[in-house]
Amino acid sequence: MPVSSVLRVSNLNRGFGSGVTRLEVLQGIDMEIQPGELVALMGPSGCGKSTLLNIIGGLLEADSGSISLAEFNYGMAHPKKLVDLRRRGVGWIFQDFHLLDHLSAKDNVALALELSGVPSDEAEAGAQSALDKVGLGDRSTHKPDELSGGQRQRVAIARAIAGSRPLLLADEPTGNLDIKSGEELLQLFHELCEKEGISILMVTHDPNLAAKANRMLLLRDGKVAASDIKEAWGKAVDIDQKESAGGET
Repeated sequence: MPVSSVLRVSNLNRGFGSGVTRLEVLQGIDMEIQPGELVALMGPSGCGKSTLLNIIGGLLEADSGSISLAEFNYGMAHPKKLVDLRRRGVGWIFQDFHLLDHLSAKDNVALALELSGVPSDEAEAGAQSALDKVGLGDRSTHKPDELSGGQRQRVAIARAIAGSRPLLLADEPTGNLDIKSGEELLQLFHELCEKEGISILMVTHDPNLAAKANRMLLLRDGKVAASDIKEAWGKAVDIDQKESAGGET
């Protein structure tokens, strides 16, 4: 019996501006992500990676097309109508950790749960469980300035997974980490996918990091240009060479 996709994006289009200055950023995006799959999304600067993530995450509406994520069906819906999607469907992980400095690791995670409507006692228990899953159970009382960059990103990941959301969107999650911490983070992503069944869509500019994902997607000229790691790897290297030579940006 075939596995049902966690995420299905169909013929998604989005542009900005009007008239002769209008820029069509996404032009008929089609993609799927399976349960427990880690997918890397690459592409040149300005190709629409963040726009695509924002639409999938319910922060921006598309001009046309549809998205199916778990029980949610949207795409062209206004962000104001997608509060439940952001609470229960999608978790975000950013390059900057966005932690509150005056709160402990557990309180940072618990606050996010409380804001989504979880009672305080349940939020604390859920926060501790999420920190245990990312290997920071013994650091729950530490504040962000008492943690390393890699540990702070793990707190951010715990916050993202605490609501049992089926999909995580990671926007350059290793951008502020050293190489070792970045590799450890990717290993954590794989563990979460395998053990928790979470799916992760990760934007990265690092082809070496992307090659360690289950699958790589290349976004170029408003379309998904490759979905096979070897094929996307070759195209990604070609893009890097052109950008280094002052070509496409």
